[in-house]
Amino acid sequence: MGRRRAVSWRHRARYAFDRTLARSTGALLGWLAACCLAIVVPVSTLLVWTDPRAPRSLTERLVAVWRTSAETLRLGGVTGAPLRMLLSVFLGLIALLCVSTLVGVITTGLGDRLEELRRGRSRVLEKGHAVVLGWSDQVFTVVGEMVISQVGRVRGAVAVLADRDSAVMASDLNAALGVTRGVRVVCRTGAPTDPAALALLTPAAAHCVLVLPGDDDAADAEVVRVLLALRALLGAGAGPPVVAAVRDERFLTAARLAAGPRGFVLDVESTAARLLVQAARHPGLVRALRDLLDLTGAEFHVVHAPDALGLTFAEISSRYEEVCAVGYLAADGRALLTPASGARCGPGDRLIVVARDDRPPVTKREGTAVESTVMAGPPDRQRSFSKTLLLGWNRRAPLVMESLSRTAQPGSHLHVVSGADDGPATADAVGPTDDERVAVSYHVGEPTRPDTLRALDLFGYDSVIALAPDAGPHRARPDDKLLLTLLNLRALEEETGQALPVVAELTDHRSLALAPLGPEGDAVVRGELTSLVMTRIAQNTGMAAVFEELFAARGGALALRPASHYVLPGRVASFATVVASALRRGECVIGYRAHDARTPRREADVRLAPGKAERRVWSSSDEILVVTPPDADARCPGAASDERPARPARPDMLPEARQGREDRPARGPAPE
Repeated sequence: MGRRRAVSWRHRARYAFDRTLARSTGALLGWLAACCLAIVVPVSTLLVWTDPRAPRSLTERLVAVWRTSAETLRLGGVTGAPLRMLLSVFLGLIALLCVSTLVGVITTGLGDRLEELRRGRSRVLEKGHAVVLGWSDQVFTVVGEMVISQVGRVRGAVAVLADRDSAVMASDLNAALGVTRGVRVVCRTGAPTDPAALALLTPAAAHCVLVLPGDDDAADAEVVRVLLALRALLGAGAGPPVVAAVRDERFLTAARLAAGPRGFVLDVESTAARLLVQAARHPGLVRALRDLLDLTGAEFHVVHAPDALGLTFAEISSRYEEVCAVGYLAADGRALLTPASGARCGPGDRLIVVARDDRPPVTKREGTAVESTVMAGPPDRQRSFSKTLLLGWNRRAPLVMESLSRTAQPGSHLHVVSGADDGPATADAVGPTDDERVAVSYHVGEPTRPDTLRALDLFGYDSVIALAPDAGPHRARPDDKLLLTLLNLRALEEETGQALPVVAELTDHRSLALAPLGPEGDAVVRGELTSLVMTRIAQNTGMAAVFEELFAARGGALALRPASHYVLPGRVASFATVVASALRRGECVIGYRAHDARTPRREADVRLAPGKAERRVWSSSDEILVVTPPDADARCPGAASDERPARPARPDMLPEARQGREDRPARGPAPE
């Protein structure tokens, strides 16, 4: 055995000190008193001995040292008999203990209160505020739009409740939103499924309530529980409008039953898939959709127009200056978009328009004429079949395929390329059946690999849809794979000098600035557009039926078409002429986008609801944004028809759009 190493006195002293401190609070106080005396007494002695006016005798100097030390330690400076000095010390210690206890109590109380405030457990005493329940990637879009809607209100506020730390939520929202222009964003911590936690936000006094689904597998069941908690707190049919969303359509019926008559529930995944297909079919449509759905600029509105009563839709379309009419909203809440040109506005009907606000529209100025001589004739060819490439796979991929097959022309082809662990486990081509319009073929390959993409005839497709994989335990950032795919596609574009019409669906809004997109490429953040739909419905519940008809019942009714479909290229014409020309084809014009070769399509602005008197030279590269009739995919784009075939009711319609559709009277020219 080796010789045992001696322990130094320094380590022994430190060990003894640590053991003493670990015994009790009294030992800690003893060490504190000893340290204070070891400092105060020598310093007091030094002060007395260096004072020129100090007493001469040793006894008097020691008394002066005692007084100086006692005043420093707040023990009192009584002199005389030893008993009197001990009593003075005792009273000083009692006073010190009382003061310390009082300070400790106050400090603890303030700390608990601050901790409670940090946890977000105080009640929100507001009126007319917006309430957001839950937390997901959609929360930044929803809260941002709600902040805009609250601007101008007295004490405008947006209250957010989620089972997260309120300080972290507030920090994330402040970083994403920036300046909120006087609108308070209040975060509270609690389970939205708990009525007691919901009561913190005073939802009964709110202007609207929005319920967001989470990102986990149990998100939809959680939404149903939140709606039931609101029902338990407010009562059935009472309180402000409630707008919720679910990801799985199997929970749609249950969520709508839980929401009650004042609730509106959206199928997020289906709506997102339809909007993604729309964006793929019409490059550059994503920006137009954002402009139409957000709360800035021109957007869809439902307005009262008493002077439109009894007028035909053709007369209404040309009557107002900076308003583009697209249909009627009946008194019973049912929406009719792109009605027949002779359909008259009946009692109780309101106009569905694209305008800058929901005020009654202003009639157009005198002298705004429709120049029929510059109108283009209808195209004489049918819409051709399409070829679409789907890169990647996630839970929305089947919905994208279903939307493509429901709206494509017979003979169309869809090619799916995905990894063996992500997509369908088959590489066999599937041909069309009796009820299918699209032939689907599958190819197992990793879209992030350049050799996989080079093996495809990329530039032979009409559109390319790139999907990010679903988030999982091994995919903390699912957008990473999609960004690699987009980077390889961009490299092929630069190598060949050709542009690919790519639409990418991202998961994280922070990835949007990183996406390497070409001039014809575009990207949409998952849930962003559906979040905008939710906020619009929350502001005006009448928009529920409009958006159901616009995005769900028709599978996508917005389109960007060349201006040459409506006016002769190179000719000067008013916007009223474009509106009238489109109406002859059964379409409603709501804006246009001027061509600029230097600006990518995704960044080009769409001018919504311009003045009817606006005149310009229309080129063949300009694009017109239109709302198409429900049968536009089944007939020639230029054909006109005043009769609309009846559409069967869909099981996933919103309550207003679904209610009573079967007994809706047909609109048409009123009898003379």
